[in-house]
Amino acid sequence: MIEFKFGGYQGDKSVHTRGSRVLVDAIAEETGGAVTLSFDENIVARGHKAADLLSMTESGELDGCYFSSSYLAKRVPELGLFDQHFVVPDRRRAYALLDGILGDRLRQEVAAATGYEVLGYWDNGLRHISSATPIKTVADCAGQKLRTLANEDHKRVFLALGFVPAAIDVRDLPEAVRIGTVDAQENPLTNILNFKLHETHRYILMTRHLLGVALVLFNANRLNTLDPELRAGVQRAVDRAAKAQRQFAEDDDAICSAELRAQGVEITELDDATRSAFADATREEVETTRSQFAPELRALFDKELGAA
Repeated sequence: MIEFKFGGYQGDKSVHTRGSRVLVDAIAEETGGAVTLSFDENIVARGHKAADLLSMTESGELDGCYFSSSYLAKRVPELGLFDQHFVVPDRRRAYALLDGILGDRLRQEVAAATGYEVLGYWDNGLRHISSATPIKTVADCAGQKLRTLANEDHKRVFLALGFVPAAIDVRDLPEAVRIGTVDAQENPLTNILNFKLHETHRYILMTRHLLGVALVLFNANRLNTLDPELRAGVQRAVDRAAKAQRQFAEDDDAICSAELRAQGVEITELDDATRSAFADATREEVETTRSQFAPELRALFDKELGAA
């Protein structure tokens, strides 16, 4: 029996944790028990930063993990296709594309530039802005310190809106929000609720500025030790887990919205005019992001999902 080690960084209710549990069972089933997956649910609880998952997997300390594609965009610029803010594709269409020709191309690019293999694409959520005081217009963003991901394209977009962006690891985010190190932050509703950010940030602006993609990454050398039949079984298991995880993410949007409202959080939807104002303020930065992509990839994305 071959044991693989898989790592995560979120708690019990997380859509990623739940997806990982599906993966554990699916790998055992699809390989007839020849491969098992042990799951370290939350490395943050053991003192690691969440981003340590990437180095731990690439080095072989772990065999696999899930993590936001945005963190690898510096090494694999093509991953930035889904970092185009205020170009919000339909979830189902986006993942159909990732499960097809675009996803295959991104797998190749990641394999060429890193020590990972991408076996799947999970839903990392539609991202919104939460804050300690109301943010409802572009003007309200001015001077507010906002936590965002460690990604230069993201930082430029939020600078264009007037924010002062700061990259803070997920491990340190709840405390940064609680003590006011940041005035605002951006995350899916599931993270705002499960990390208890809403206990300090009582206002959420439903910007839907980004559809996050979480890569299911495995150490390439470790995968190469599997014979073709077992590797195919692992891939089938990841495909099953991806289907379940994406549904968890979609369902959680409605569940978390209802729970946040029940706890007195003020949730504001963007009207068309305000959304256009946000998109206009960031258009130049989005075009800068787009300039990094191969023309054929940009054309494929635009054809299937629309452009800013």
